[in-house]
Amino acid sequence: MSAVTATTAMSTPNRDIDTRGNRRAKRRKRLSFIADHSVGIAVAIMFLAPFVFIVLQSFMTSEQALTGDLWPQTWHPSNYVDVFTKAPMLLYLRNTLLYATLATVFMLLSSIPAAYALSRLQWKGRNAAFLVVLMMMMLPPQVTQVPIYVMWTRLHLTGTLWPMILPNLLGDAFSIFLLRQFFLTIPQEYADAARVDGCSEWRVMTKVILPMAKPGIAATAMFMFFFCWNDFYGPTLYTSENPDSWTISLGLASFRNLYQVQWNLTMAATILAMLPVLIVFFLAQKVFVEGITLTGVKG
Repeated sequence: MSAVTATTAMSTPNRDIDTRGNRRAKRRKRLSFIADHSVGIAVAIMFLAPFVFIVLQSFMTSEQALTGDLWPQTWHPSNYVDVFTKAPMLLYLRNTLLYATLATVFMLLSSIPAAYALSRLQWKGRNAAFLVVLMMMMLPPQVTQVPIYVMWTRLHLTGTLWPMILPNLLGDAFSIFLLRQFFLTIPQEYADAARVDGCSEWRVMTKVILPMAKPGIAATAMFMFFFCWNDFYGPTLYTSENPDSWTISLGLASFRNLYQVQWNLTMAATILAMLPVLIVFFLAQKVFVEGITLTGVKG
């Protein structure tokens, strides 16, 4: 009995020593990780700090939001409900979703065939056509805005979302460039084998190239969707006289003007405007990064 007691007494200090040693090792490992990634951690904090500030202010009272407090004294989730009661946020979200979705779909329908023709087909004037696409990318939209606005006015479409949606049926220069660069990374042998089997160019594009180009297509679609969701210039130009067609960016700006003292409600509306884009990005983050990574491999 005494021997067992002695053995237990001797093992207890050893166990304490092992525990303290493991704690030191974990602490050193943690400090080493922080030291190795110090720059990344600092940049992450710099980017996350404004977002955290917005979230915290969205839960404050209107009086506290005007002070220098960084932490809510009392939490008010009802601010998010008040946003919908004091402004037609659901209408703004619906209009923005309609604009971003239709513009993205129309862009893909028009830009994919154009990018395929510029990357996979051999025809006279292909390089000149690609040069024109590059020139369109460099052309500021303000240069052609006046005649285009006059055209939409004569068609009686101003005050609606269609002047921002329909032009995507004619292709988008940046999207064509991005898709072309990705199509060039796909080996030519796949298309040649399909042609030998009797496939037309349309079937080669739809059955061979497009399934292999899903990351590039997804990245291009996300670029267009994010652009339309955040677009402020287009809705201001074409829909400012019709509040029923306002998007979330224009509605958020007017909401801030109406309730500029109530910064808590403005911050809550900002979070609601950011949330759909954040959800879409994190759900498609892997394919988005893959598409961007592979796009510039081959010129």
